[in-house]
Amino acid sequence: MSIIDEPRPDIDPYPLSDYVAWAGRRNREPILETFREIFPKSGTVLELASGSGLHINHFAPHFPALQFQPTDLNPDVFESIKAKRAEQGNANVADPFRLDLTDRSTWPAAEAPLYDAIFVINIFQVAPISIADGIFALAERTLKPGGFVAVYGPFKVDGDYTTESNAAFDQEILAAKVPEWGLKDVRDLDAAARDHGLLLARRIDRPANNFILVFQHR
Repeated sequence: MSIIDEPRPDIDPYPLSDYVAWAGRRNREPILETFREIFPKSGTVLELASGSGLHINHFAPHFPALQFQPTDLNPDVFESIKAKRAEQGNANVADPFRLDLTDRSTWPAAEAPLYDAIFVINIFQVAPISIADGIFALAERTLKPGGFVAVYGPFKVDGDYTTESNAAFDQEILAAKVPEWGLKDVRDLDAAARDHGLLLARRIDRPANNFILVFQHR
């Protein structure tokens, strides 16, 4: 059975769930295709909400001159990240550390080395839009000049769904009745980014009606 034909488990945002693993296997190659285009040749890359480590450990072997830094709010996932790193022999993946986007005391210190890129995958449909402020405040503090933030996921555009399937997916998420779950709007992320000196530079279409949004310094 191909990855595309795998039956979808019930929606469950827990980082080690069958659903998150299923989604990661489906989207990792289209994301990698874009990252091959936009990532720097060398430098350091920070992942937010790394979860099980599926994505960062899939990408790392394709960029041997980049150093990858995984992070997550939940330390329970750190052993999974390290296990995947060991399985794949990824010497360019650092030990994960806890990072809470709502708590600046968990962010890298102001004097810490800066990052060339930051990326986050599939967080906003199960997180409040206020998380965007944390992402872009962190980027303002930790990105090198010319660096960027790449955000992958399904989004509304100017208040509208881009496809009927995204509308149906959103209704399925909203049916869980968890406060602040649901698809967010690109314009709201753009507004949060502008508050911290970043602009939406590119909106890249990806399969399954998802986007990669690339934000850069003005």
